[in-house]
Amino acid sequence: MHIVLANVPWSPIGFPSLALGLLKSLTLKEFPDAQVDVVYGNLDFVDWITSRRPDFSYEDYRYYDLESCYIGTGDWVFSSALYHDPKWKVPEFLEKFGPQATSDPGQDLAHGTTVESRTQTTLWLHEHVEEFTGELAERIAAGEPDVVGFTTTFQTLTASLAVARRLKELSPRTVTVFGGANCEGPMGEALHRNFGFIDYVVRGEGELAWPGLLRSLREEPAFEAVPGLCWRDESGTSVFNAVSTKPLPPAAMVLPHYDEYFEQFSKSHARFWLEPRLVIESSRGCWWGEKHHCTFCGLNGASMMFRSKRPDQFIDDLVTLAKRHRILDVMIVDNILDMAYLDSLLPHLAEAGIDLRLMYEIKANLRYEQLEIISKGGVVCIQPGVESLSSKVLKLMDKGVSGCLNVRMLRDAESLGLTVIWAYLYGFPGETDEDYAKIIEQFPKLHHLGPAGGDDRLAVQRFAPYFENPSLGFQERWAASQYALTYDLPEKELFDIAYIFDATHQGIGNDMAWKLRAGLDEWRNQHWRSQLSYFETDEGITITNTRPGFDWDVVQLTTDVERALFHLLDQPRTLQYLERECSKRFGQTDVSAVIDRWMELGLIFTDDGRMIHVVTRDRNQRFMQIQVGQGLSASDRPSPTPVAV
Repeated sequence: MHIVLANVPWSPIGFPSLALGLLKSLTLKEFPDAQVDVVYGNLDFVDWITSRRPDFSYEDYRYYDLESCYIGTGDWVFSSALYHDPKWKVPEFLEKFGPQATSDPGQDLAHGTTVESRTQTTLWLHEHVEEFTGELAERIAAGEPDVVGFTTTFQTLTASLAVARRLKELSPRTVTVFGGANCEGPMGEALHRNFGFIDYVVRGEGELAWPGLLRSLREEPAFEAVPGLCWRDESGTSVFNAVSTKPLPPAAMVLPHYDEYFEQFSKSHARFWLEPRLVIESSRGCWWGEKHHCTFCGLNGASMMFRSKRPDQFIDDLVTLAKRHRILDVMIVDNILDMAYLDSLLPHLAEAGIDLRLMYEIKANLRYEQLEIISKGGVVCIQPGVESLSSKVLKLMDKGVSGCLNVRMLRDAESLGLTVIWAYLYGFPGETDEDYAKIIEQFPKLHHLGPAGGDDRLAVQRFAPYFENPSLGFQERWAASQYALTYDLPEKELFDIAYIFDATHQGIGNDMAWKLRAGLDEWRNQHWRSQLSYFETDEGITITNTRPGFDWDVVQLTTDVERALFHLLDQPRTLQYLERECSKRFGQTDVSAVIDRWMELGLIFTDDGRMIHVVTRDRNQRFMQIQVGQGLSASDRPSPTPVAV
């Protein structure tokens, strides 16, 4: 059996496909005599577009891959190839996303370039991409594969459909299979129901269905027994099998196979854009989501159940991949760090002295000591899901943290030299302008801490509590407008195929949203020149400052009361608690006067009746910030990060 696994635009180009790497390893394990090829069409696209438009850059690709994820521009680009029409719904696109300025910061199309130039690039791509999808389909068909599997997540769906449609025209006997996040639940059923050139859709974890599908194709057909499979009976009617209620156990997670990616990357124009990374998983599901599903989060549509690999198994996988591909930068795609790893995996990595640079997604309430364990274990970048600095808004999200705890995370991560990836979300039912105004006015205090990479109005996602339970605030929702721009389907089918939904805006209006964006823009622009840190000696605590918003350089805390208050404020405290503690230690003291002075100096962040100091431990962050920031102009804007919305 000859099997091709395909990865198309706009899949990220900086690392291999974990899904296809896992499926190749699993296929060879179950069918040792099979020929399995992985086609990285996303890298092929980079070479195709740069040969025609040399000015097309990594920032351009990143826009379609990531930044426009929630407005669907990348998918719309390939709709022309899907429908054989280079002018497919161009007037409708221009009406919604043309050069005219938008009044909604959550719908900003530019992110680092002008709307006009981005629109022209989008229109050119839309007119010409069928040449690319046709060439890719012809190359796949030339190998006469028996099965071609497409992995689809976010804005890879339309390109996958376009290639699959053309492939079926060229090679009708080739079996086409779709899987991935875009195929979960009703979305997979709608894809199978509406696009006849898709033979099968796999829903749920691919490892549970893929081997059974291949056996049914290769041996005795038993499609009805394959969990999560969408298939057609003898009459041609779509049949949807129930997804397995037993998620894949961690011991069954195979080592991904990435040889094709790194071989192709080494020859691709993409090598001039960035250094590649490894991608690996140590767990699936979310232990926090099992108890408190964040109201906006639509991840884990297949299964929320948390499972993690044994530490020794994961370390072996990690080292094997790093040695095989000679790559030290590793993105771990877990939704959340297994807290047991703080006592097992991470200390073992530290003791082993393995020179890896890891990225992990963690919970934002970890303490300094826990972050230090993470740092010593080789983690250099964390995504803690900060999302907001307002306790009230965080409660609406059901995040299980407070604004002060999120500031503590940013402060302690900066002290340890950890890069923090986060985005500021807004638009939650029940929030008010006051919840933002009182936080925005404190942003200058935080300019020395890692700023949010982006700011976005909440988008309602399938599988999220906001979607599943309209009583939480979004009573009416409909398929986001980009789906109608992209697909020629009736409204009901668009609703079923959609992952993102439009709804009446909730929470703050656009005026406050623009103030939030302006405050975050200033934070990003000032960060590289801002520093606030302390060191302590027997004589006292010396604090140095370079934040432009505060006109002082050095402050010393020398009294016992000041030193005690500073250390107490390492954690969120109320004024009453501080007064009580100082009274126990020093008798009657004027704590309020000290706190007021520190507020003027910008040393304290306050929220929901609590306060915390924002001073980092002195570890030479200033030097590092100059090295990173000196090449950035004031107009440069970091790209927003993948958010869980």
